Amino acid sequence: MQADTAAPATIDPIVRDQFLRQQAARERRRARARQTLRQVVVLALFVCLLGLAYTAYKKVGTAIDDGQSSWPVIGSFLPETNDLKMPPMLDIVAGIFAEPRGTGQAFWTIIATEAAFTLREAAVGFTIGVLVGLGIAIVLTTSGRLERAFVPHVIASQTIPLIAIAPIIVIWGRKSLDFLPFDWQDWMSVSVIATYLTFFPVTINGLRGLQSPRPENLELMDSYAARWGQTLWRLRLPASLPYLFAAFKIAATASVVGAIVGEISAGVKGGLGRRVLLEAQRYTTGPERLYVAVLGAAVLGIFVFAVISSVEYALVGRKGREAVA
Repeated sequence: MQADTAAPATIDPIVRDQFLRQQAARERRRARARQTLRQVVVLALFVCLLGLAYTAYKKVGTAIDDGQSSWPVIGSFLPETNDLKMPPMLDIVAGIFAEPRGTGQAFWTIIATEAAFTLREAAVGFTIGVLVGLGIAIVLTTSGRLERAFVPHVIASQTIPLIAIAPIIVIWGRKSLDFLPFDWQDWMSVSVIATYLTFFPVTINGLRGLQSPRPENLELMDSYAARWGQTLWRLRLPASLPYLFAAFKIAATASVVGAIVGEISAGVKGGLGRRVLLEAQRYTTGPERLYVAVLGAAVLGIFVFAVISSVEYALVGRKGREAVA
C-alpha cells in the first residue's frame, strides 16, 4: 500500500517526478468528481424542496379556495389555488412522459427537440456576443478616454426592455436585409436578440480582466520591448480568463433567455419559446404541459451553465476561480 501513495526515494528522479505528477492528476480528478457529486446532490435536494414547497403552497391555497382554511390571517393574503391554476406535482411528472394527442411521441422528446433548436439560436447569439463584447473590451483597454466615453453607453444599452426591442429586431430583419446573398430567416433575428443580452457582461468583465495584470508585469513586458499585441496575447488575455469565464456563465444563460423571448416575439416555430406560447394558449386542456415546457427551459439554462463551468475548469482550474473571488 505504501508504494501506491508515495514514490520510492531510490528510483530515478525523472520517474519519481512522473509518478508524482500522475498522483497529483488522480487527486485532482477525485476532487473534481467529489465536487460534481456534491453539486448534483445539492441540486437534487433543491428540486425536492421546491416540489415540497409547491405542494404545501397548493394545499393551503386549495383549502382557502374551498373555504376550509383554518388560518384566517394567511388566507387573507395568499391567493386561492386549484388543480387548474396549480396542477399536482404527480400530474406534472406524468406530463413529462405523456403523449399529447396527435403527436405519437412522449412530451419530453418534443421538449428535447425544441430545446436543441433553441440551443442553436442561443449558441450563435452567444458566439457573436462573445466576439463583439471581447472586441469592445480590447478596444477600450487601449485608451482611458475611450473607456470613460463609451462604458456609460454600453451600460445604457441594457436599459432598453428586451420585450420591447425584440419585435423591432425581427421586423427589421424581415424587411431590411434583402441585399444579403442569403435569405434572412427569423431564427437569425432571434440569435441577434440573444447577442444583445450576451455582449454586455463579456464587455464589462473582459475590460476588468484585461486591466487586471499588475503594473510590474506590464513593466516587464515593456522591458522586453513587447509590442501591444504581444502583451495582449501573452499577458492580458491569460490574466483575464477567470473574469471572462465568470461573464461567459452569465452570458450563456442570458443567451437562452434572449432566444426564448425572441421566439415568442417572432413566433418562430420549433423552439421552446413557441412551445411555451402554444401551451399557454392551450392551458385549460393541459396545464401540466406548460409547467413541463418551463422546466425544459430551466434545464436548458442549467445545461449551458454546466458546459461553461466544465470548460472553465479545464482551462483555468480552481486557482483561477479563487483569484476572481
